[in-house]
Amino acid sequence: MIFDTHAHYDDEAFASDRDSLLHSLASHNIGTVVNIGASIRSTQNTLALIEQYPFLYGTVGVHPSETGELNDHLMEWLKQTSAREKVVAIGEIGLDYYWKEPDPKIQKQWFVRQLDLARQVKLPVVIHSRDAAKDTLDIMKAEHAQDLGGVIHCFSYGVEMAREYLNMGFYLGIGGVLTFQNAKKLKEVVAYMPVDRIVLETDCPYLSPVPFRGSRNSSLNLPYVAEAISQIRDIPVQEVITITEQNARRLYRL
Repeated sequence: MIFDTHAHYDDEAFASDRDSLLHSLASHNIGTVVNIGASIRSTQNTLALIEQYPFLYGTVGVHPSETGELNDHLMEWLKQTSAREKVVAIGEIGLDYYWKEPDPKIQKQWFVRQLDLARQVKLPVVIHSRDAAKDTLDIMKAEHAQDLGGVIHCFSYGVEMAREYLNMGFYLGIGGVLTFQNAKKLKEVVAYMPVDRIVLETDCPYLSPVPFRGSRNSSLNLPYVAEAISQIRDIPVQEVITITEQNARRLYRL
């Protein structure tokens, strides 16, 4: 069944139909979903969701754009919650220079601290990197992130950067962007990379694939991403689904 490695079902976009949508996934061949912590509040909400739904797993962490809220007390809270059952990674963490706040210096500080947290609790990491390719890679190399393992979520760079992360043992998260007409670089990456390092993700409610681009995304749209990978790699769609599920289970140690 399809494994969605990166979703945000705690988002307000799902407030009106969250329960019915989540209960419908199994009948559409969606078997497992990892809900991602992106702030302290979304991490708290994720912990509640994974208790409620057997097929949901979660991560704990703070997105770079939210790192202004972090302090030592909250880092200790993240450490404690990372021990909860069904918490499978630290994330999403990293750098995001698309937004002007918080200052890159603050983002870097808490990126390093959260990488160190992952090392302490022996969990893989979910990496967010937007308009920050060099700094993200430099920090991950300096902090020996290859010892942690994990995934570069919503991978958006070219083949050379993909090679760097693949050489470090990371998986690359591939979602709806692959279906966009202007996704030439990402299509080149999917053609280049080993198929045993590809994992499917939605980043829902964001980044719906064509033909739903611009509308609310959900795991129900992942067959369109699997189909795009199938065409690029010239392998059957079911093989894409099987391989990416196996990859996701290795990634999250399930």
